[in-house]
Formats: sequence, structure tokens, C-alpha cells
Amino acid sequence: MKTLLQRRPRVLAAITATAAIALVAGCSSGGGGGKTTVKGVHLANGGALTVCTHLPYPPFQSVVDGKVQGFDVSLIDLVAKDLGVKQKIVDTPFENFKTGAFLNSGQCDLAAAGMTITDERKKNVDFSDPYFDATQAVLVNKKSGIKSLAGLKGKKLGAQAQTTGEDLAKSKGLDPVSFHSSDAVLNGLRTGQVQAVVIDYPVVQGWLKDKANASAFQVVDNINTGEEYGFTVKKGNTALRDAIDKALARAKSDGEYKKIYEKWIGPYDPSAASPSAGS
Repeated sequence: MKTLLQRRPRVLAAITATAAIALVAGCSSGGGGGKTTVKGVHLANGGALTVCTHLPYPPFQSVVDGKVQGFDVSLIDLVAKDLGVKQKIVDTPFENFKTGAFLNSGQCDLAAAGMTITDERKKNVDFSDPYFDATQAVLVNKKSGIKSLAGLKGKKLGAQAQTTGEDLAKSKGLDPVSFHSSDAVLNGLRTGQVQAVVIDYPVVQGWLKDKANASAFQVVDNINTGEEYGFTVKKGNTALRDAIDKALARAKSDGEYKKIYEKWIGPYDPSAASPSAGS
């Protein structure tokens, strides 16, 4: 999106740049360490496509049955398959995605974390083609009496700190309580710390699949903020960016994107596979 700032800075004090937790998606990466070049793409660690993310952020990436899985993970698996390597996921602090620090240091080849494409971020990293159009949902306790975004005035509202959801709330003259992660936002709503939250709709979709959540909470507004998600690579890494774009384009044309979307997000809307006008 062009007007709102970043979607979410994922801050975990326990995780540092020097002590990031490496998690392998699927099988082991195979091969040893050290830089290598595969099909014209330079890889930071031989035998693997190393991907920075920040966990958890379902349905895009989270640990499921002991493995990191999700929408982003499945899409990047397609890129890794094209290169003939495995995907290796490294859990890192989200604030580093804004600067491209781990890409510049060579710790990771790309970043995949449900990130909104913004002009500010483009100063530090190169984005792939958009792969997902997102909206912001207003999720409320059914007993709150809130019926829409306009009804949030005077109510105790929550949002994730420094995200587009928080920016949206503030742009409407609201003063949301800030939470450090999407899980914390939803837990704040569940435990009554807040009466409503503004948060990415795909997160809400997954959360409401739980019958207990669906019985007590509901979406009363869904705001199209024009947000588009993209994967990032180090500035100037056109070979890897092109490889990502090629895999995305093929998946959208051969039906693989639709399958992945329905597995992790829900009912498929064809517009989700097409970049928004003006992007």
C-alpha cells in the first residue's frame, strides 16, 4: 500500500540478530554451508534457499506439527523447487525487515513475512511482484455493541504496534492500545483487555475457524486499504527477484496458487492473484 506505513514490526526481545532460531521447512536443506550459485542465483548457504521470517504469523507462517508451514512458506517452496534446493527458514526480529539488515549481511537470501509493500521499504530492499491483496478487519466482542469502524470511538481498541492496522485506527482519530504481535492483539481481545481490534483480515479468518472464538467474536467491518504483500531480496538482487516472480506467475496461471490459497487462507477470490491497479 502506498499511504500507510509498515504492516507490523515483530518485536521479540528474546531473539537477537546473533541468536536467531533456524528452522527448516520440510526436509533438511542438504549440502554444507558457504555461498554458492544455482541457476544464476547466488545463495547465502550452499544447498538451501535461506528465508528470513518472524514467527508466528498464521496463516502465512507458523509452526504446525513441528514444522514451519503456511501460505508464504508454500509459495517460496515453489521458488526453491525451481532452483533445485530446499527452503531453510530463519526466525528473526521483524524490525530488521525494514532495513534489509539480514539480506545485506548475507544471513538470508530473501524475506517472507506477510509484508506490505511500501515506498519507504523500497528504499532498503527490492520487492517481488505482489502476491496477496490484504484488507483490515474490525474484530469485536459480540457483546460490545460495536457495529462498524465508525463505532469504535469511545471504545477500548487494540492493534499491533506500528502496523497498518494501527495507522488506520490513528488516522480515524482513535487511540489504540498497542500490542507487540498479532497473537497478543487477539489474546487481548479474548481476555477483555480491549473490546475490539483492527488487524489483517487473513489473520482473523484463521482465528475464527476456532468455534469458541467464532461464538464470542465477529467481524463488523472489512476495510480495503490497498495493501499488497511482497517478498523482499537485497537491493540489486535481480536474479533471485526474477526467480520469485517467475514462480509466482506460473503458480497463478497453472492453478497452484489457488490450491495454496484455499489450503491456508480460505475461499479463493481470483482478484487475490492479480496486482491491484496502480501498483
